[in-house]
Amino acid sequence: MKDVKKTKQKVFDAAVSIFNSKGYNGTSVREIAEKANVNIALISYYFKGKKGLLEELFISFLEQYLVVLGDAFKKVDVLPAKSVLCNMVTAVLKFQSENHQLARLVHREITLDTMLVREIMSTYLTKEKYFFQTVLEVGMKQKEFRKLPLMITIMQLKALLTMPYLQPQYMIEVLHLNPAEPYFVSKYQKEIYRWIEEDLSLPSERPALSVVNYSQQIANFPSKV
Repeated sequence: MKDVKKTKQKVFDAAVSIFNSKGYNGTSVREIAEKANVNIALISYYFKGKKGLLEELFISFLEQYLVVLGDAFKKVDVLPAKSVLCNMVTAVLKFQSENHQLARLVHREITLDTMLVREIMSTYLTKEKYFFQTVLEVGMKQKEFRKLPLMITIMQLKALLTMPYLQPQYMIEVLHLNPAEPYFVSKYQKEIYRWIEEDLSLPSERPALSVVNYSQQIANFPSKV
């Protein structure tokens, strides 16, 4: 069983590396097998081919992503909505940083209109939307957040969270920032907290932000998908 898991992880790592450099359509199963140093037949056996491999990569990433996001979200009934949202931001950034190569692949491939992406949208990303929408609605109801268009606000939040990991080459080569580094996560999350404070929060609620520990880390993050 350990050998099977190790072999599958080698295939995962090889696939992510080549998919990121050549694209899904530009990658062959043979190239993945050669990079992983496994028999090409094993990829068909374990994953039913390249499409099945991509699907398993998607599911592996998104299932763990939702666990991380959900762990931060579940405190919405006991903590202020702003605190919960900021902890969700920390959770998402840390998870993507620790899984930056796979995050890039998933974010890029999910922009394409395929049957797999439609299935992903209707399951995993719908649940993600529920988490973000609920905490925003709770914050608005509790007079922590302004009454803003929910879908537009979620869109802005998603853009802030995903852009560094969708375009890491631009980040590194042009902006000279490495989204995979913990230092980047530490600095960038504070800027998103500032966006939450200045753009989402009601003026009367802003002083309370200084006494809330938004940098609280969520325990037991998976370090690698």
